[in-house]
Amino acid sequence: MTAANPVPALLDLEPLTAGHFARIEDKIASLLRTRSDVVAMQGEALLPLEAAIRAAVRPGSTALNVVTGPYGETFGGWLRSCGAEVVTVTAPFSGAVRPEQVADALREHPEIDFVSLVHAEAATGNTNPVAEIGAVVREHGALLMLDAVASVAAEPLLTDEWGVDLCVIGGQKAMAGPAGVSAVAVSDRAWARIAANPQAPRRSYLSLMDWKERWIDGGRTALPHAPAQLEMLALEQAADRVEADGLAAVIARHRAAAAATRAGVRTLGTLTPYVTRDADAAPVATTLRAPDGMDARELVAAAQAADANVPVQAAAGDLAKEMIRVNHYGRAADRSVVLASLAALAEGLRALGADASEAAAAAEAAGAAWDGIAA
Repeated sequence: MTAANPVPALLDLEPLTAGHFARIEDKIASLLRTRSDVVAMQGEALLPLEAAIRAAVRPGSTALNVVTGPYGETFGGWLRSCGAEVVTVTAPFSGAVRPEQVADALREHPEIDFVSLVHAEAATGNTNPVAEIGAVVREHGALLMLDAVASVAAEPLLTDEWGVDLCVIGGQKAMAGPAGVSAVAVSDRAWARIAANPQAPRRSYLSLMDWKERWIDGGRTALPHAPAQLEMLALEQAADRVEADGLAAVIARHRAAAAATRAGVRTLGTLTPYVTRDADAAPVATTLRAPDGMDARELVAAAQAADANVPVQAAAGDLAKEMIRVNHYGRAADRSVVLASLAALAEGLRALGADASEAAAAAEAAGAAWDGIAA
């Protein structure tokens, strides 16, 4: 930037080299605690999620799809379009799936060879016990694909230890990075499955095998196409910031934000956490149930009228009238943001004629919960 133009000169950067691109992938591998190949894909995380399913699933496969939110529902459609028979295990959006449910489904369907699972659902505010589910899937012998877009840097993510074969992340949630690039870690077992699948995309933007043959197998010395340079640099900066802050500290901050929000809401009393058990609550977003007779969209509008900066929104789709979402990921995993969100919700309740008399006590409870974790 210059004195005349304070905007960074983003259009005149040196080209992103293959070596630099590979170093960014290595930083992501370290964050995922994996020694598997990591491919940084040049698009939002839906790209590697769909790519992973279409690469590893073929007609005649039987897939177990765990649905605890809207992304799990999306996976089911992709799996069926690949010609797979889909077995679905569901849990209410107010909770998480239990490992026993997955084990029962695998026993009832021994032909299952692929399992798709979302770690944390930001849209519904729940999180699934991946370590326990991964152990069950590994014993069965199926491949495990994990959507860790909302969980990476917000809660522990031990890709290799948990037996995750395809681990997909994005940088836009807890990493506070860009949405325009994403990454997938691919185990040796997954590569073997993909190579043996004649239906896996080839010469396609969805092709993981193209990346392996044209990038990884060549020693990552020549990029297969022009990279999304700005987004890749932003992803690197996000990973570097997590490392500088300390992954444990970043995770603790997200846990504190979730605990503080839930404690404040429970003390306020008029709203209730949508996810019932604390153990099932995602650290990136807290979903709330609107009071009976109140439209969640109206409450969100009233809260944002009180403070337009708070990360509070109504849910999408069928849940829009009843569910409120407080986002507290990335830079919003901050004590002041949580307290501001609670205050805005209290003001919104007052504006709609609902009780918010415990607002001060709610703030105190939230602060105490934050200190109990983040300290």
